[in-house]
Amino acid sequence: MEAVLAHLRGAIERGEYPVGQKLPSESALGKEFEVSRSVVREALRGLQALGLTVSKTGKGTFVTATGPVENPTFGTYSARDLFEVRRHVEIPVAGYAALRRSTDDLDLLGHLVERMDVETDNTAWVALDSLFHITIAQASGNPVFGKVIEEIRDALARQSSFLNQLGDRRTRSNTEHREIVTAIAAGSEADAVAAMTSHLEHVEDALTTIVRPGHTTQQDKDD
Repeated sequence: MEAVLAHLRGAIERGEYPVGQKLPSESALGKEFEVSRSVVREALRGLQALGLTVSKTGKGTFVTATGPVENPTFGTYSARDLFEVRRHVEIPVAGYAALRRSTDDLDLLGHLVERMDVETDNTAWVALDSLFHITIAQASGNPVFGKVIEEIRDALARQSSFLNQLGDRRTRSNTEHREIVTAIAAGSEADAVAAMTSHLEHVEDALTTIVRPGHTTQQDKDD
């Protein structure tokens, strides 16, 4: 998927597929790259998320821009929408969870990070990732937080899948998730807030690296 997307993105940015032109069909691209149509479909979704194309039902995929947009969309929400909400909700939520979590909450979080560590299927991992963040919201003891994360669950899953396939985020996320759980289990509000802040910064950096290669990220500054 990554190779197909990289090739198509490069071709669009070089002008080989000008704005307004229709891309080859899924079956044609599948034959060209010798991959399944499902792989092609994921690559086309990636192009759409980057703002390079638009899919028209029954007509195909058309080029809409020669470069990725600054603010890609995932489902009905943009990346900027998601990051603003996550910074203002999930960071304090992690702190509340450290103070209010139950034994059951900790058991479930521990179970989830263990499953994510060994999960190799991207779709299954993304589902576990979504449940992980919802569980932290529920562990805060405030049901409104859980509702907020549920509302953006689909967009978060789309974004997570996109980042895992292009930014190789899964292994790093597993480590960051364990740091969050460790802080929550220790009952440290400050450490939980710091761990979630670091996690979200790395997620945002990964997306920035994909959309704007060569752009200096927070991780670059830290290094």
